[in-house]
Amino acid sequence: MTPILFYGVPSGCSFGSIVALEWLAAPYRLCRIEMPGDVTSAAYRRINPLAETPSLLSANGEPISESVAILNHLGALGIEQGLGFAQGSREFDRLNQMLGYLNTSFFSAFSPLWHALEHGSAGAEKQALTAYGRGSVEKAHANLEALLGDQPWLLGERRSLADAYFIGIARWTAYHDVVDRHDYPNLQRLYEKLEADPAVIFAHAIEHRQPAVSTGGFQGEVALEQVVAGLRRVA
Repeated sequence: MTPILFYGVPSGCSFGSIVALEWLAAPYRLCRIEMPGDVTSAAYRRINPLAETPSLLSANGEPISESVAILNHLGALGIEQGLGFAQGSREFDRLNQMLGYLNTSFFSAFSPLWHALEHGSAGAEKQALTAYGRGSVEKAHANLEALLGDQPWLLGERRSLADAYFIGIARWTAYHDVVDRHDYPNLQRLYEKLEADPAVIFAHAIEHRQPAVSTGGFQGEVALEQVVAGLRRVA
């Protein structure tokens, strides 16, 4: 079957998996999951019982959840393109080290800010969450700035799936005015380069339901109900 990526809107971290699929250039489809409505529905829990995005129905029909797992799955398919690396290699370890940092530190730094925004926090609670979130985001940016240095990409001379994951998270500063990325010139340089990438432009257009031009293997969107109906027929 053609793999299907279930991506969350607005502004889910699944954005990075869309970019990765475009770079991979193999056939795939997308399924839009509105948050919080669709993602907690019984239909979507057939795909991911944890009610989170992204999820991927792989070519053999097996569901895969969690961004790092999905990106590693795609990386194994993209070794020839340099998007992934053979398990056991130094490059594989470096990719997973960077994905781990992006997931556990860079992503998580925004969690207090998202909580305050999504739960309508006010007063002292909002002040505390914002202060904690600001400190976490500043630290995460400073550390990643140092890791990137003057390299063109997060892992060095070639782009990798770590860069795809980065751009989906880095844009969250638009929601939370706690850092100015220009204070981190290496990250700003990488961000601007990625924002000009056709795959990133495509992913933005998909999220905003604007005309989207794929340079990869995109074969259209499919409704969640249609996917679930197909699963019932197979069962």
